[in-house]
Amino acid sequence: MDSAAKDEIQPILLPGSSCPGPEWPEQERAEQLARGAALKWASGIFYQPEQLARLGQYRSREVQRTYSLEARIKSVVQSYLEGVQTGVWQLARALEAVQGTHEDLSQAHDLLQDLAQASKTLEPLRERVAQHKQLQALTQLLPRLQAVPAAVAHTQALIDAQQFLEAYVSLRDLEQLQEETWTPLGGLELPVFQGLSLLAEALGQAIEAAAGAAGQLAREDPALLVAAVRVAEVEAERTMPLGQAPRDWRQRCLRALQAGLERVHFATPVLPEPGALAEWLEALQVTLPAEMATAEALVAPCCPPHYNVVQLWAHTLHSGLRRSVQQLLEGPELGAADTFALLHWALHVYMGKEMMGSLELGPEADLFQLEPLLTLENIEQLEAAFVGQVQASVAQWLHKALDGEVAEWSREQEPNTDPSGFYHSPMPAIVLQILAENIRVTSLVSESLQRRVHGMALSELGAFLRSFSDALIRFSRDHLRGEALVPHYVSYLLAAFNHQSALSSSVSVLQPDGVASAVLAPIETALDELQRRICRLVLEALQEELQPLFSALPSRRWLLGSELLDGVCERTSRFCRDFWRVRKPAVQLLLAEAERTVVLQYLRALMQGRLVCRGADERTQAAERLQHDAAQLKELFLALGLEESAHCAPVLLALKGLLNLHDPTLLGLEVAGLRQQFPDVSEDHVSALLDLRGDVSREQRQAALSSLLAGPPPSPTTGHRALFSLVPTRTPSLTSCLPSGPCS
Repeated sequence: MDSAAKDEIQPILLPGSSCPGPEWPEQERAEQLARGAALKWASGIFYQPEQLARLGQYRSREVQRTYSLEARIKSVVQSYLEGVQTGVWQLARALEAVQGTHEDLSQAHDLLQDLAQASKTLEPLRERVAQHKQLQALTQLLPRLQAVPAAVAHTQALIDAQQFLEAYVSLRDLEQLQEETWTPLGGLELPVFQGLSLLAEALGQAIEAAAGAAGQLAREDPALLVAAVRVAEVEAERTMPLGQAPRDWRQRCLRALQAGLERVHFATPVLPEPGALAEWLEALQVTLPAEMATAEALVAPCCPPHYNVVQLWAHTLHSGLRRSVQQLLEGPELGAADTFALLHWALHVYMGKEMMGSLELGPEADLFQLEPLLTLENIEQLEAAFVGQVQASVAQWLHKALDGEVAEWSREQEPNTDPSGFYHSPMPAIVLQILAENIRVTSLVSESLQRRVHGMALSELGAFLRSFSDALIRFSRDHLRGEALVPHYVSYLLAAFNHQSALSSSVSVLQPDGVASAVLAPIETALDELQRRICRLVLEALQEELQPLFSALPSRRWLLGSELLDGVCERTSRFCRDFWRVRKPAVQLLLAEAERTVVLQYLRALMQGRLVCRGADERTQAAERLQHDAAQLKELFLALGLEESAHCAPVLLALKGLLNLHDPTLLGLEVAGLRQQFPDVSEDHVSALLDLRGDVSREQRQAALSSLLAGPPPSPTTGHRALFSLVPTRTPSLTSCLPSGPCS
């Protein structure tokens, strides 16, 4: 580069400056900072006057430093300008090279356009060459192509004759010929090959049909089944040409095996009519194991191992059966018999040793992977429906049994008796048998169903007992009102006592094994209530019998003889003559309550104030009469069979002491002793007894009553039963003796 060029590219500097001012703002800022630093330094150096003498030295030193810095700056700028000059020169050379390359590319582009124009003139020649090659290939393949229609017809005939292996070989030859003509003809599809796809589909359908009848073919023509499976397997292993979709004959074969099984066993409606479910299940119980045996012994040897024929058969049959059962459950509600049959069959028979749980089925059946035939929701639905239907049926049967029993009560003859002479009716046995049989049968299905039916049975038994009790009340009401007089009213009440005893003694048969006995507590309570109701009705009848006799007691006639009590004992004995037909321990309860009723009637008569003794002789007679009557009543009920410990007639002996006391001032002691024996005695009762004496002054009465209140509290008596609290002193009532106690 000459010196003139170097001068042109060198920057022009202003006089007195080392770099352009406005173009270098950083330089201006640096100068300002330098000046500020210099002033600060100078002010610090020359702050003291004695240092001004050295000003000349500082000035010369700074001048030298300034010259040195300017020289260095000039050197850096000069080096920078030389580098820029070199870069500009290199850019100029590169521009010249790019321009040369551009000219060469333009020439090459012109040459390529000339070649393209020349190649267009060769297109007709190229087409003629391609046609010549196709004609040459067709000429070579023409003899084989002429035989294609005959080969297609022959292959179709082989398919119709179910000669699957020969048909498949022929089909593969035709497809091979089609592939050989494909490339030479440039992908041209010849009309002669248009029927190959239909021919292949026909062979696939024939193989599928053979697989669908695998069970029958395995027994009648296993070679045909083997041929169909072999064709499907060979086709599955074949590599398909590019662009041709694979034929899934293996999958079609497996699907046909499943569809054939389902068609044979589950194609017809599950329930052609109500009640046919049990027969259908019994038929499946025979056909499904036979089908599994056929699969294991005949079909499996005809198929490759990876077909898992036994597992396929088990899962297919199970899926079809499960689907059919679900369709059945979605239809009309099943009857109780069908519901029970389905539950028992699905939960016990189906997976039992006679069917899918057979020991002859090996592990290849893979039964553990099967879904339950009935889901938990299905079981819940079926159990609820079954319990509801059985409950309606049981309620109807129990209602009929009760109606039959009630109809017996109006007969002209006495109730039937068993060989031992006790009143007997088959009703309790029928009721318990109906309930127990339903509970027992459901144990064959599941514990949950048994618990449901057990709860239903107890509920229905409780409802039956309430209905029985209501029927007894209506029976008694109609009889007492005279609307329907029953010749043997008491006898049928006693028979009902035996019915209650039979139910109470046998109700434990309704308790399944493993169920806590506490579940029977409500039934036992209802039976106890029924017993009290029957006892109350019997005692009301007894009270009705004795009421006219006790209306004349106490009286002068009563004091003079035992005629009145003889009549009471005679009528009581006649009333209780059939008590022996009641089974133990109920007979003891009846006798005890009858004796208690007589005593309460006796006490009630005493408390009415119909007699006042006129002197000591009459008081002595009254005391002796009480003693005699107590002994006579005791003798009566002992003769009837009442245990002595249950007697309550001794209360009359306690009253005897109160009447026989000669010194009225000692009445307080006697009253206190009476209260100790009978804590429920009241002031009214004591006042009535004192009125009967006829010799007690007002002060003595007050002292006696005060001793009743001020005396020591009565000692607690175990098993004490109320007497005086049931006896009114005035305004007698027919039911006053029956508000509490075992029969209340």
